Amino acid sequence: MTPPARAGSTDPGPGAQAPARAVTRTLTSDPLGGTVRRTVLPSGLRVLTEAIPTTRSVSFGIWVAVGSRDETGPLAGVSHFLEHLLFKGTRKRTALDISAEIEAVGGETNAFTTKEYTCYYARVLDEDLPLAIDVMCDLVADSVLDPADVETERGVILEEIAMHDDEPGDEVHDLFAEAVYGSHPLGRLISGTEETVTPMTRRQIHGFYRRRYTAPSIVIAAAGNLDHAAVVKLVRQAVRGTPLDSAPAGPSAHRPGSPVARTRSARTLVEHKDTEQAHLMLGCPGIGRLDDRRFALSVLNNVLGGGMSSRLFQEIRERRGLAYSVYSYASQYADSGLFGVYAGCAPGKADEVLELIRSELATTARQGISAAELARGKGMVKGAYVLGLEDTGSRMSRLAKGELLFGDLLSVDELLAQVDAVTAEQVNTLAAELLSRPMSLAVVGPFDEGSFA
Repeated sequence: MTPPARAGSTDPGPGAQAPARAVTRTLTSDPLGGTVRRTVLPSGLRVLTEAIPTTRSVSFGIWVAVGSRDETGPLAGVSHFLEHLLFKGTRKRTALDISAEIEAVGGETNAFTTKEYTCYYARVLDEDLPLAIDVMCDLVADSVLDPADVETERGVILEEIAMHDDEPGDEVHDLFAEAVYGSHPLGRLISGTEETVTPMTRRQIHGFYRRRYTAPSIVIAAAGNLDHAAVVKLVRQAVRGTPLDSAPAGPSAHRPGSPVARTRSARTLVEHKDTEQAHLMLGCPGIGRLDDRRFALSVLNNVLGGGMSSRLFQEIRERRGLAYSVYSYASQYADSGLFGVYAGCAPGKADEVLELIRSELATTARQGISAAELARGKGMVKGAYVLGLEDTGSRMSRLAKGELLFGDLLSVDELLAQVDAVTAEQVNTLAAELLSRPMSLAVVGPFDEGSFA
């Protein structure tokens, strides 16, 4: 459920009619951070900032509401391919210019692609923010996608895919997503595969770029020692004359939570590899990020496998010494999610470890958690959240995700209050429902398909 808009809001929300002029409002004034402001430009481009005067740096990010789940099968991996290519040059800058200008002032820049969004970001000294804005807006808005660069990056991406295949601890998570989602885009690799990346043409990539990288689908976020009005002015200057300097439009609505992504019936997938360790993933479909139960799920996840005091860690590693790494996690998308448990162990101990995981999940589903575990789980969630906001990069990400994924920004205090409000009954009800679902199993190791029948 999307949080309600702030009282006194005068600017249009996501998906609303285009404003005739830029509209700015203050979202929060947070005692744990600074003042957050939001401006919607006539093009639908959104700019959010958090002023933190006690820092000497600024993190600046451009977030695009497109990821691997927005690709057709033949174009699987195009979002990630494009992420690479945008750093290769614009009409004003070569690839060397892009990297050299930021590095010359001691800054850093990078990007990443997820299943539902892509982010390009830079971190610089506060005095160098105008440079970072100009460079980052230039590469996102006005890349040329030179055919020679397409071929160069194709080779780089194919090497990246091969490197991923050599990391069984990472591969098993992708295999688990495939077990749950099958051919649905959420079940595919973000990077694409050799079969989809190899034939992809420059024309296809450019078409995807211009269709999906539009002003209404982009959120710009910055946090650090900055002035909001100055940032907005610099952004407008940087995109002037580019495809992001477009006709008036309202901001795109955040990705809807329905219809729910299609999942498959529970199954076992085994990838045979001659590894020294078995990599196991056991889990099921979870809940979407707009589900009111997401705070209860965070508490439940921490109790089960979120730290060294968790049930799974204590039982499998501390008491029995069967695995070095064992944890649970929850991934959440707009309309769906995953809940899973990972363990890495000696191949000969895989059956015993799986039996212990199944037993712990069944016990938790049946008996729930204790009052002490509830308190500890809440403390872990709140501590991780607040400690994760100690730098400008995480603050910048908070602004963008609130706007792009939820359509609103809760203050730190509001989020902590949501966690505090979680009850044992809510957690136990969710555990009984979630952990009783049929479980899919993904395994990478020296096994054949019949080993876990």
